[in-house]
Amino acid sequence: MDPISPLEQALHAARALVLADLVASQVAEADVVSLVEESVVQRRWWVEQWPDGAEYVACLIAQDVQDALLDRYGRWPLCPVCGSGDPHALDVEPELGPDPHWVCHKAGVKVAAVGSLASCPGESSPS
Repeated sequence: MDPISPLEQALHAARALVLADLVASQVAEADVVSLVEESVVQRRWWVEQWPDGAEYVACLIAQDVQDALLDRYGRWPLCPVCGSGDPHALDVEPELGPDPHWVCHKAGVKVAAVGSLASCPGESSPS
């Protein structure tokens, strides 16, 4: 059995982080998981072209899934910090960088690392 390449390790880790957040948000239905898989396929090509970008693939896959969910279902992940006003989605920061986090720009706070939404009280599904 061949060892898993660093590229595949990065892709599998990013997939797992985004899936964990989808599960925490109770939106990990089959069609949503397919969105993750589509992003992984696209980002595999991207990181093959730029191997130094492997550490950025988690933030990119999170953004891809967030964009795809917005187009099909609504905002995700909803901010668990702001209890009043219109529901709004968290953003991924940095937009291209290692160690991505979900951030509420309205409150100006880091909410959770990508993959750690389960630790946030009040995280809910798209609207």
